[in-house]
Amino acid sequence: MKNYTLTDAVLVNNYINGDECALSVLIERHKQRIYSFIYSKVFDRDVSEDIFQDTFIKVIRTLKNGKYNEEGKFLPWVMRIAHNLVIDHFRKGNRMPKFEDNGEFSIFSVISDGNLNAEKRLIKDQVEEDLRNLIQELPDDQKEVLIMRMYRDMSFKEISDKTGVSINTALGRMRYALINLRKVIEKNNIVLTN
Repeated sequence: MKNYTLTDAVLVNNYINGDECALSVLIERHKQRIYSFIYSKVFDRDVSEDIFQDTFIKVIRTLKNGKYNEEGKFLPWVMRIAHNLVIDHFRKGNRMPKFEDNGEFSIFSVISDGNLNAEKRLIKDQVEEDLRNLIQELPDDQKEVLIMRMYRDMSFKEISDKTGVSINTALGRMRYALINLRKVIEKNNIVLTN
């Protein structure tokens, strides 16, 4: 079982060169994380299983067609495929907008259908979750000020009173929190927009 000590990049290369077992190791290594991600979006075991299988069908096709560029980012690449398939699932489920059938068709009943925004909601939820995770990485004093300002809508005067520091110190902590977030986002090539 020496395959388990190999990196994803080596396993991908081995699979492309004909070692079918390498793919099994990759799937086994990452299946829990990928499946959990899918399930956290669709909340349905059967649908999650289908999307999980479709994800790896797409992975296999891409690898077999020689269209995968190895950059040491196998898992993020697979997660992006899974994410796109989840979005496709929501698009399919909401493809035919529901509108009241009173004999007249109104384009406004289609345009205003909230179900058409499932993809945007999904992306927004993912961005917010990613941002919350990044905020948790900040030093406690910076995290505290940022949360009070951004999530509790407190003024810097209120933050100063609550934390017992000067307004300038609170402003400084907010500034450093934003600088540190920007650094982490740039370093990890994180995309926080749709």
